[in-house]
Amino acid sequence: MWTVIYIAPTAKIADRIKTKLTEEGFLVQVRPINVTNNQFEILVPEGELEDVQEVLNGILHR
Repeated sequence: MWTVIYIAPTAKIADRIKTKLTEEGFLVQVRPINVTNNQFEILVPEGELEDVQEVLNGILHR
């Protein structure tokens, strides 16, 4: 089961997060949720949620 971990406000931010998480070895999906507002869900497998959250916090707070 895939779980949403973040909603990115732009495609550029979504791509940056996906790239960084993939580099760390995580499976990542990006799905547009609001085309008019350009919002994108970042999804990861439920079993990796805790590990991904730690890495994501590091990415977002740089």
